[in-house]
Amino acid sequence: MNDAWAARPPLDRDGADRALAHLRDEKERISTALLELEGHQGYQLLNGAALDGKTRRVQDEVRARMAELWALFDHYGRVLGEAEQLRARHSRPDRQRLAELTRLLAGPSVELPAAEVPLERRTLLAVPSGERLTLQAVVARMTPLYEDVAKTVAGIDAVWSALLSRLADVEAEQRTAAGLLASLGGTDPDLDRLTAELGTVAAVVRGDPLALASGGRADTGRLDALRTALADVRRGLEEAHRLRDGFADRIAGLGTVLDELRGTEAEARRVRDEVHAKIASPVLPDAPDMSATLADRLSAVGRPPHGAARGGGWNDLAERVTDLERAMNAALDQARQDVEVVRGLLDRREELRGRLQAYRAKAARLGGSEDAELTAIYERARELLWTSPCDLREATATLAGYQQAITSRAKGAER
Repeated sequence: MNDAWAARPPLDRDGADRALAHLRDEKERISTALLELEGHQGYQLLNGAALDGKTRRVQDEVRARMAELWALFDHYGRVLGEAEQLRARHSRPDRQRLAELTRLLAGPSVELPAAEVPLERRTLLAVPSGERLTLQAVVARMTPLYEDVAKTVAGIDAVWSALLSRLADVEAEQRTAAGLLASLGGTDPDLDRLTAELGTVAAVVRGDPLALASGGRADTGRLDALRTALADVRRGLEEAHRLRDGFADRIAGLGTVLDELRGTEAEARRVRDEVHAKIASPVLPDAPDMSATLADRLSAVGRPPHGAARGGGWNDLAERVTDLERAMNAALDQARQDVEVVRGLLDRREELRGRLQAYRAKAARLGGSEDAELTAIYERARELLWTSPCDLREATATLAGYQQAITSRAKGAER
């Protein structure tokens, strides 16, 4: 190799200067690229963290490749520096100096120690002195190494950043819930369980993020599930706080709903009695009677909790109060509906009475006041509708017959 370079025509002075300028610029750009890579957030995280598992193996590989890159760059720089010193010592280099510059700048001037020769480039009878490369070959060897490290770092950074961001959200949710519980006092088994699980997942995120990656993307499923569960616990504790802070008003509000329920149930019973008296064989819903049971439940939750129960007792009480509110509102809605259904039978009778009078007026306009058949049907319908209890089915059928008779006579008069 040295003999071949010795036989090669050397660069002239201008050619050597141009080669030096090009290589100086190349060295500067390589240095900038390597420093930027080391300054990358993903590289900083990867290089400085105590890691395990798959991520630890990747960390070791990246560190080894970066060490190889810097070693190659150092060899490159030393040879280039030697060439610069040689050129600086001789403003008008002779043929021998130009031949040496040519060897340094374009020949196999970079000698790698045997320990630095990549394993895949060694042979059973490896030369102890290692491998000789040109500066161009050094750059060619550094390029895939750099691209591999950059791609690996970028991939890990994307996964790790996504996981750390999601982890921060989950930990914030946990801290909020823990703060609420501390204010309430007591314990919360669900929060304790989720906190322990979060600690396990957080250790994986920080120690082996690639264990939570799939297809090169972060798998945030466990973190998302934890956040949802912690949010449920947090909402329960917030409800307990609201209950504690407005306990008297909340209980008073339940008392108001209970009073309204009692009044509505009493109204339903009154209307039922009236229907039974005025309507024959009515089909009615069961009489509402929830107020007594709900009053017992209100009495049971109407005292502030004490002791070291879950959330100081306020958490469980909040659930009971919320359930009681739902039950009371549902019972009140049902009682109101029952009143409307029962009262509807009385309204139906009034509607039929009004229609009977309207049909009678229509019959009179058609000259049917003296019609014995129409009069008989009218009287029968009137008797049914103004007699208690009223048979609504028969009254409805009789009224329909009265309407048909009037319509028939109207058509006859038109012919």
